[in-house]
Amino acid sequence: MENVLRPLTVLGGAVLLTLVLGWGVDVLLRRVDGRHPETPLWGLLRRCRLPLQVVLLTALLRGTFHETRWRIIEDRQDGIGRALTLVLIGAGAWLMVRIVSAAVESTYARYATSTRDPARIRRVRTQVTMIMRIVTAVVVVVAIAAILLTFPDMRAVGTSVLASAGIIGVVAGVAAQPTLGNLFAGFQIVFGDMVRIGDTVVVDGEWGVVEEITLTFLAVRTWDERRITMPVSYFTSRPFENWSRGGVQMTGTVFFQLDHSAPVPLMRERLREILKECAAWDGRDWSLAVTDTTPSTIEVRAVVTAKDADDIWTARCAVREQMLAWLSERHPYALPRISTATAAALPRNGAHPSVAAEGAAPPRTGRG
Repeated sequence: MENVLRPLTVLGGAVLLTLVLGWGVDVLLRRVDGRHPETPLWGLLRRCRLPLQVVLLTALLRGTFHETRWRIIEDRQDGIGRALTLVLIGAGAWLMVRIVSAAVESTYARYATSTRDPARIRRVRTQVTMIMRIVTAVVVVVAIAAILLTFPDMRAVGTSVLASAGIIGVVAGVAAQPTLGNLFAGFQIVFGDMVRIGDTVVVDGEWGVVEEITLTFLAVRTWDERRITMPVSYFTSRPFENWSRGGVQMTGTVFFQLDHSAPVPLMRERLREILKECAAWDGRDWSLAVTDTTPSTIEVRAVVTAKDADDIWTARCAVREQMLAWLSERHPYALPRISTATAAALPRNGAHPSVAAEGAAPPRTGRG
């Protein structure tokens, strides 16, 4: 009877204690979150309940599984102890990542609610995302190293690896030079505030919004919902346009190629009317002027402003469409025209038209 009650007591007690402690911590965090709603940390820490319970259960079983006194466990206690140790290391890394994630997200949420500058919010968001990825990578590497060190054979291998670390480091450095360049470029972009998540950029003639930044690549979502993935070293070695730097307000231009008789003053009044009805125009500035002329046309430039890149595109399209429709309906003579003339037919005798019209003889050829 004791052979049955003792294992049930050990295993059942570990599970019961784990559930009670997990429930108690969750209730405590819930009450603290209710008393301090301005701090999202306590609510985010509730997501750590599952990894915390796994850590507690594994730690309790790791320390008490010998007390079961089962022969099957005693015969395999080394393997069971090592397996529980591996699970404990993995669960501990999981719990650490969850805690750091809760702390970082809480800090970002409080900063975002207290700051009205969208550019600063995007900058902090980019840095927070990168910090979380770095912390996760470090924790995973440390956990893997700790798992490997639990095996005696790996310790012997580690000694030989350390002895040849110099040669391996040189070879790895030469082989991974592009990767390391992207890695350091990622740090430079994130903490140098060159480009942020949500920035509107133009790269290789493509207009889009930065959607994701990692240590090695950067993803840009174009206006037609394509994704352009580029190495981060591109942004540290080549010039690119960042329309979100120095404020999100933008100025756009619309060009018209028109006839010399175009009513420019009336077009200026029509532009004012169009912008008053355009929700994308922010009301800061507008203008219309003749900027160039050719023997057949004139170039008229309309300037409009908007609060961001999306609105400036909408405003430019609205001005272009409505102005051309107005010119076509009210002033069609202002649209550019191509002058053409009907070719004169040659007389039957083959004489030049001007000569035939004057009744003169064809020009002499010098032969008679």
